[in-house]
Amino acid sequence: MSEYTIYIVEDEEHLVSVLKAYLEKEGWLVKVFHDGETALRHVDDRPHLWVLDIMLPGVDGYEILKTIRSKTDTPVIFTSARDQDLDRIIGLELGSDDYLSKPFLPKELVIRVRKLLERVYEGPKTKLQVRSVNGYQIHPITRKISLGDELIELTAKELDVVLFLTEHVDEIKSRRDILEGVWGSDYFGSERAVDDVIRRIRKKMPRLNLETLYGGGYRIVSS
Repeated sequence: MSEYTIYIVEDEEHLVSVLKAYLEKEGWLVKVFHDGETALRHVDDRPHLWVLDIMLPGVDGYEILKTIRSKTDTPVIFTSARDQDLDRIIGLELGSDDYLSKPFLPKELVIRVRKLLERVYEGPKTKLQVRSVNGYQIHPITRKISLGDELIELTAKELDVVLFLTEHVDEIKSRRDILEGVWGSDYFGSERAVDDVIRRIRKKMPRLNLETLYGGGYRIVSS
């Protein structure tokens, strides 16, 4: 699939016109919202990806992300000109998938959007087999995980980490391995991002048997 729909929530009119032009050159459909209230009315549209500014008039990006995550695991890229570390950490806690600090080059956003779309919607065909791990049924193609009749609700990033680790059951994967396998080799943020996602996965999938190896990383131990 190449005709993805991307929603941008940004109140800087010049910036948003530039970003929209760059994204549309890739063949993607782009819709723009200049304030949080309007964006909230379109959460149920379920685009393929959101590009979401944190500082918005009225409802801010945090509130929009909370609403998105209460209804869908659609990928979200946060942008902000504020405290980079704080915004990145809060964004990850709430379920964002990537973060860009302003000012950034429009081409950098295009690259990150493309990689995120490919990872979420097009994964490598050799990794798409249905797998059963510690009672969980994992369906990479439909990106669904179930335990019996219960569907496990995960964010896109949480799901990506589970898919990565279940490809390597009983193998130790360092934080850097996980970052490169899920976030991409060009990710330069804190390794704490991995710890935050792992913590949330453990709460949602307690039977996954996800171990922490001191100084080493993480692994799923088969039962």
